[in-house]
Amino acid sequence: MTIDQFNFAGKKAFVRVDFNVPLDENFNITDDTRMRAALPTLKKILADGGSAIIGSHLGRPKGVTEKFSLKHILKHLDELLGIEVQFANDCMGEEAAAKAAALQPGEALLLENLRFYAEEEGKPRGLADDATDEEKAAAKKAVKESQKEFTKKLASYADCYVNDAFGTAHRAHASTALIAKYFDKDNKMFGYLMEKEVKAVDKVLNDIHRPFTAIMGGSKVSSKIEIIENLLNKVDNLIITGGMTYTFTKAQGGKIGLSICEDDKLDLALELMQKAKEKGVNLVLATDAKIADSFSNDANTKFCKVNEIPDGWEGLDIGPESEKAFAEVIKGSKTILWNGPTGVFEFENFTHGSRSVGEAIVEATKNGAFSLVGGGDSVACVNKFGLAGGVSYVSTGGGALLEAIEGKVLPGIAAINE
Repeated sequence: MTIDQFNFAGKKAFVRVDFNVPLDENFNITDDTRMRAALPTLKKILADGGSAIIGSHLGRPKGVTEKFSLKHILKHLDELLGIEVQFANDCMGEEAAAKAAALQPGEALLLENLRFYAEEEGKPRGLADDATDEEKAAAKKAVKESQKEFTKKLASYADCYVNDAFGTAHRAHASTALIAKYFDKDNKMFGYLMEKEVKAVDKVLNDIHRPFTAIMGGSKVSSKIEIIENLLNKVDNLIITGGMTYTFTKAQGGKIGLSICEDDKLDLALELMQKAKEKGVNLVLATDAKIADSFSNDANTKFCKVNEIPDGWEGLDIGPESEKAFAEVIKGSKTILWNGPTGVFEFENFTHGSRSVGEAIVEATKNGAFSLVGGGDSVACVNKFGLAGGVSYVSTGGGALLEAIEGKVLPGIAAINE
């Protein structure tokens, strides 16, 4: 069942959204992208004459915490939806059930943070550091058993279920995957955002127009091994950049100064280079770097060969030679995936490499390439440089997108398709 095919008239929909938005110290929302992304789904439900019971998490609370209360975003949600959204101070209990039951067509109810309950994630809390294996196992069993009741209660509020939270689709949590079992195939569906995300990932992995180029940034090879290995079976070009550069450089005998490096992954870096060679993948690494004499925006800087970084200096971005080489590969591509910046783009003096990659992707997209940008830092990059409108799709899911690229089945997607 698709959301477009479904008529919500007279129905109560439990909608799992991702309203995990950043708040400042005064609880003001500093970026409402995730909230705006859910509006088409919520507005469709209300316009049909349905009512929406909205569930989300915020942060990683270890119990009820004022800092992570969803009441802080309620006023802004009112403004975005153009109605007064009701609020349940607890996602469980009589108040939530009564408010959900009393909802009229066109009305919406926001439940308090689902993660105030350990049952949402299904992980025990409050265990002593010295807890025995038996105690840990008993606590895990207890929370799993109570998770069933928690999930059943959430499902009881509604006639249908809509998952529009791609950012948490890789988690088998109560509200993202388990709840779907309480609704038959005709009464559970993806929201518009989830639909777009699933289609974009499917296109970049299964409807490939070649050449296919993936740009993988990030500081650690260890966190990207499975993704890189999976991509080596799919891509024509793999650009490895960011902090990972220096692990690969050192593995080949280069001098990297104080640059970030995983010394226990040098053999792995060489193995990945060998695998790329065997598979005929063009593995592209930086040849020069913008280096600094301290980890600071105000540090002294200069350019040098990536394998000749002097002692006391560290690489914080790629250099002009690498920018040119990366751009050439990107502009010649027809499918592009970007995950991770080329340097410490949070510092204004080290944004140039990431900006040049973003601009090359925009140019390739203008010339007919399909480009998918995902992962928190890459998204922050394209937004910072005003390039988001020039790429084919910007994914809202960090971990979810990466696990999908690794070839894993995401529980939140599987639960709707079952």
